[in-house]
Amino acid sequence: MNLLRKLWNNLHLFMALPAILLFGLFFIYPLAQGIGISLTDSNGMSAPRFVGLQNFIDFFHDARAKKDVYNTLFFAVGSAPLLNIFGFLYALILDRPFKGKGFVRAVVYLPAVISPLIMGYVWYFILQPDRGFLYHLLESLHLGTGGSDWLGNAHSALIVLVFINVWQFVGMTMIIYLAGLQSIPKELYEAGEIDGAGYIKSLWYITIPMVVQSIKINVVTNIIGSLSVFEVIMALTDGGPGYSTESLSIYILRMLYGSFTGYSTAVAMVLFAMIIIPVFIFMRYINKKEFEM
Repeated sequence: MNLLRKLWNNLHLFMALPAILLFGLFFIYPLAQGIGISLTDSNGMSAPRFVGLQNFIDFFHDARAKKDVYNTLFFAVGSAPLLNIFGFLYALILDRPFKGKGFVRAVVYLPAVISPLIMGYVWYFILQPDRGFLYHLLESLHLGTGGSDWLGNAHSALIVLVFINVWQFVGMTMIIYLAGLQSIPKELYEAGEIDGAGYIKSLWYITIPMVVQSIKINVVTNIIGSLSVFEVIMALTDGGPGYSTESLSIYILRMLYGSFTGYSTAVAMVLFAMIIIPVFIFMRYINKKEFEM
């Protein structure tokens, strides 16, 4: 009986076992294997030779890799904050009652369910200089900038890619914020009104603290998605002109196809660190602020 009681009391530990096994199988094991390969000169064909940290040293002397780090960070710093700001504003607007609200929500969310690769090709035809949809639209409005090759210009291409990424995924961010807003008890706002709180004070002291879980989900997913960007760049610019829009994810793939398996895995480890460090810092910060609230 005592043994059965002990097993029953510790049942929650056994319930976590499948999740722990899957985490080890699909995360810990590939990560450990990746770290091992990154310390070799593997080319995917012949037997690899241990080279220590040479691949990482080569990475920090690789001008193209440095440019890709800049492009990746530029894309993430441009996309992640804008996705959260506009997603939250959309959610605030679409949480209010008005006619046609469901239709507007569907229109905002629709691009998020389409493959980024397909959406990239759609934007490619929209932005074609001299014959794209935008060119004809601006020409019809007598605005003479429709012929500009925004994707072919190294100074504007990355900005255009950030805009398209924000446009496509703002609906997904909005939906998560909307779910958080709709879970806030109305009594809190009624109590705030009785205390004389206006819209801004209610937003700051009631709405934002109550949607902190939505903020966590959106910020973390947007950081991860922006730093690992791949499809939209491949579809629109293929990393060009030159390497002006190439991200680290694309560079990893090209090094892998070039039989630099060890080096490409080392770059993947660097990208993993670039993703996990800001996520860890943000979670530590938001958990501390949440505790203070």
